[in-house]
Amino acid sequence: MDEYESQNQTEQISEQLPEQPGPKFDEGRRKRLPIIIAVIGGTILGMVITLGLGILYLRGLTKEREVQSEGVVSNLSSDELIDGPSSNKLDTIIAYINQLYYKDVTDEQLTEGVYAGLVDSLDDPYSQYFTTEEYESYRETLAANYAGIGALLQKDKGSGAVQITKVYPDTPAEKSGLKEGDTIVSADEYKATDMELDEFVQHIRGEEGTKVKLVIFRDDKETEVTCTRAKISAPTVEHQMLDDKVGYIAVSQFAETTYDDFVSAYEDLESQGMTSVIFDMRDNGGGLLDSVVDMLDYLLPKGVVVYTQDKYEKQEDFNSDDKHQKNIPMIVLVNGNTASAAEIFTGAIRDFDYGTIIGTKTFGKGIVQSTIPFSDGSAIKLTTQTYYTPSGECIQGKGIEPDIELEFEFLGEEGENYSIDKDNQIQRALEELKK
Repeated sequence: MDEYESQNQTEQISEQLPEQPGPKFDEGRRKRLPIIIAVIGGTILGMVITLGLGILYLRGLTKEREVQSEGVVSNLSSDELIDGPSSNKLDTIIAYINQLYYKDVTDEQLTEGVYAGLVDSLDDPYSQYFTTEEYESYRETLAANYAGIGALLQKDKGSGAVQITKVYPDTPAEKSGLKEGDTIVSADEYKATDMELDEFVQHIRGEEGTKVKLVIFRDDKETEVTCTRAKISAPTVEHQMLDDKVGYIAVSQFAETTYDDFVSAYEDLESQGMTSVIFDMRDNGGGLLDSVVDMLDYLLPKGVVVYTQDKYEKQEDFNSDDKHQKNIPMIVLVNGNTASAAEIFTGAIRDFDYGTIIGTKTFGKGIVQSTIPFSDGSAIKLTTQTYYTPSGECIQGKGIEPDIELEFEFLGEEGENYSIDKDNQIQRALEELKK
């Protein structure tokens, strides 16, 4: 996925917000509620509105469904939020901000910060509030079609450094000389280490035709690079035929078009006489659940490929039927950045005993987010479910251990361009398929 965090969310989206149970408010009281919420949430000003770790829908943008509100009970009433000490404290804080804060602050800033603060109080990195502009950008990301530079980014959890893991052909990134392995220090003076990757990405993206100044660290020195943003339609599936009729299909993200592209790639390899296949899920942070379920349905026999469960222990099964199934040897390549929907794919192939997993332990994201848009174009995203592999395993925080543990090593010379024949994990997969 272009310029996007590698740990995306498996999510669902509804067309509209269903009417929620609970008390109604008149306009005067409604206007004050968001500010009160900020006190409860612990934030008013200085709120960093995060853009979510990536990126995926439970029913996706391609097959929308409503989020039902049955059984949802609030422990906090509206009167408790508005009346009493909270209201007095809020009025005092607002007065101090308006009179003493060194910059002018708009009502919109405070209100949007309040909404973000309420969701942020959950202390869940995958739950967040989107402004209208942020939600539009988020949807563009999941559609893999937006204005950016055309590079796949990854953030190191320890150092916070952001590294380019892929540069797409004929994009601003390639034209400006950016390379795989470059570290992005800053974008328009916004430092990469100061924020989450999804937020940092928004400073790289922008309007088509505008410029972004990047500071790149390469060969032990910093260099400034200017890219002119362009519409990016990032390919999510790449394929080729390897020796001995082994097909190779790399999936970087599960976006709206991924299933169709995957089927086209598979059929193309079949027409060339493919007898076995390697699925490369390394650095795939996830995407739309519909995409991965449809792909598994295309490959696997009848059965449950993944199921989810909410806090009320309500279970939902996602199944493959017996209309399609493939019966050739399969290998799945994974690493520590294989997450969410990519782990669903890996877990299903493993549990159906349909292939061998090679690489290193996967990321370990086994929870589901639901995205609920509002009529003004904003939205909230909440972690709502846990998902399980077909065997009933929850991988949250654990990941999937490969059948064959093998750290990546590039077998070429230092400075040599990457090639599949110098990728030790792919070469090991080829050896396994010969057995």
